Amino acid sequence: MAGNSIGKEFVVTSFGESHGKNVGVIVDGCPAGLPLSEKDIQAELDRRIPPQPKIVSARIEKDTVEILSGVFNGFTTGAPIAMTVANKEADSSDYEAIKDLPRPGHADYAARVKYGGFNDYRGGGRLSGRVTVALIMAGAVAKKLLNQFGIDVLAYTIAIGKVKMSRTLSLEEIRKRRYATAVRCPDVACAEAMENAIIAARKEDDSLGGVIEITALGVPAGLGEPLFDALNADIAKMLFAVPAVKGVEFGAGFKAAELKGSENNDAFQMRNGKVVALTNNAGGILGGLSSGMPLIARIAVKPTPSIAKKQQTVNLARMKDAAIEVKGRHDPCVVPKAVPVAESAVAITLADHMIRAGLIPKVLKEQK
Repeated sequence: MAGNSIGKEFVVTSFGESHGKNVGVIVDGCPAGLPLSEKDIQAELDRRIPPQPKIVSARIEKDTVEILSGVFNGFTTGAPIAMTVANKEADSSDYEAIKDLPRPGHADYAARVKYGGFNDYRGGGRLSGRVTVALIMAGAVAKKLLNQFGIDVLAYTIAIGKVKMSRTLSLEEIRKRRYATAVRCPDVACAEAMENAIIAARKEDDSLGGVIEITALGVPAGLGEPLFDALNADIAKMLFAVPAVKGVEFGAGFKAAELKGSENNDAFQMRNGKVVALTNNAGGILGGLSSGMPLIARIAVKPTPSIAKKQQTVNLARMKDAAIEVKGRHDPCVVPKAVPVAESAVAITLADHMIRAGLIPKVLKEQK
């Protein structure tokens, strides 16, 4: 089975390539009766490209969404929801000259081997970050569905290169400010330093990576299907499907390895008749099940591999060593664009598990 679909009840199928005609997605299993319009999807797509030309690629796609099916009279019908956006700003001219020169840091060589050279190599083709637009469209549906049940998913940048957000902000500040800065960092002062770091790297014909944190609020306890469909396992799989992601952690993450059990354990307490944890080193997941605490995950995003510096590679047509200087329009840092993608990835997984747990019905409200 090809790896273009994910989910058991809320099933997302992605299609399209970076320089193909369209990028699209099919969402199957969304309950009937959810109010949904192209405006809902467009609002999420419009968050993808930061309004700061110095830190993004010159390829600016408007990404105007078209809903092809699954919505009637302003509500989902229970049928598959097909959505698509057109690729109108692709420029493939730079890729013909380097089709035999696999770009370091990209999947060019591995894809050529796997698909026998028939793969679309322009801009990375199917393996480009461009295809994550499909996740944003599906995530828009998932987020609206989750909001009906009191679940809110927030993603935001906490590090770009060596510039890290150190100030603790309230969830309300994060919710209000995370898209107010070009780098999607809710700390305005830190965001400015991040922008400057990206601009400096670009001037050196180089790039930067970073870290994105995702917080999900209102997640009920007991979501997840251990062992192999554990909630953290499914979220991690979904996040690792984002091409630039190289690491995923929950709660204290790798720092938990440095702690004693007495330091890492989250003690329980009764508050207003509810069980709560006094700390959240578990990141809202224990034993593969949601604990009822806020779900907290972080992803490490690698530096953009397409850089203008001369790099060592090979010429696959001549089977000789070669050098490459990647031309074209590329982001000096993909972290800002990845923020809404990470948000969508977690929302899609939570929607799937909420339906699997029977907490979201197949029909939200009967039409009368």
